[in-house]
Amino acid sequence: MRRLRVVIAKPGLDGHDRGAKVIARALRDAGMEVIYTGLRQTPEQIAAAALQEDADVIGLSILSGAHNHIAPRLMELLKEKGLDDVLVVIGGIIPDVDIPKLKAIGIKAIFLPGAPMQEIVDFINANARARV
Repeated sequence: MRRLRVVIAKPGLDGHDRGAKVIARALRDAGMEVIYTGLRQTPEQIAAAALQEDADVIGLSILSGAHNHIAPRLMELLKEKGLDDVLVVIGGIIPDVDIPKLKAIGIKAIFLPGAPMQEIVDFINANARARV
């Protein structure tokens, strides 16, 4: 079986990517193949990268507060492209009140600042289905 392929993306205008890079390194060290898309990605760019890279997982790092705009659009695009089986997780500053709404649209996990790296690795390993 091939390694899990994870696309890590920084959507929106937030320019702080240290956390995304730390997560990318931790996932790589855990044996996953990680594709980091860089800063200021649109939902369209993220969906295109997931399709092109045959991603099993998409990890969004959002600190800007734009999650209620970006996440629904990304989930819509993934469905349109037949990628609705891709595991989508978000890390960042997400108010507690928004978490149920994000989970209702298909975001499988939200990791807040300080979440242990091993918890993120374990969740992805337990919930992602590697494509053959």
